[in-house]
Amino acid sequence: MTLPNFITIARFVLVPVIILAMINDEMMIAFVLFLLAGVSDGVDGFIARQFNQRSELGTWLDPIADKVLLVSVFVMLGWLNVLPNWLVLLAVSRDTLIIGAVVLSSLMDQPVAMRPLFISKANTTAQILLIVLILAELAGIAEFGAVTVWMIYITAGLTIASASAYLVTWLRHMAGNGETG
Repeated sequence: MTLPNFITIARFVLVPVIILAMINDEMMIAFVLFLLAGVSDGVDGFIARQFNQRSELGTWLDPIADKVLLVSVFVMLGWLNVLPNWLVLLAVSRDTLIIGAVVLSSLMDQPVAMRPLFISKANTTAQILLIVLILAELAGIAEFGAVTVWMIYITAGLTIASASAYLVTWLRHMAGNGETG
């Protein structure tokens, strides 16, 4: 197993620990572990590129680990009533749409290679930043007030734009009218 794959698997292991910390109102622990998970995502990618340790397994595991982390924390923040349920539903629905499209196209013998779009990267960045702001507030580190509110709406807009872009890309692929990605 490559070092990047090991780091990615460790990120999977952090998810239930972060959620348990949130359930137990240990927000400083959740905040620090979420930051650690974020740093580990960058580190595993750097190692994979810099030391030519890319693998097919890592190509699949890394984005799955990211989604499991983000979706789990989003759902938990919704459950704790600190993130609007409509935003949680929007984010989870977007990810479900993407996964469903990939699975359906494979079942229909038209596999699609869904590469991250720029808007998707912007969406993920906004989701991460929003989670960091909220966990920092819950941990008592800082109060962001209006910034957090703006980030909620920015994240919602990027989520809708990203879902729409992936849907258009997928529909074109399924119709045979263009490349994916």
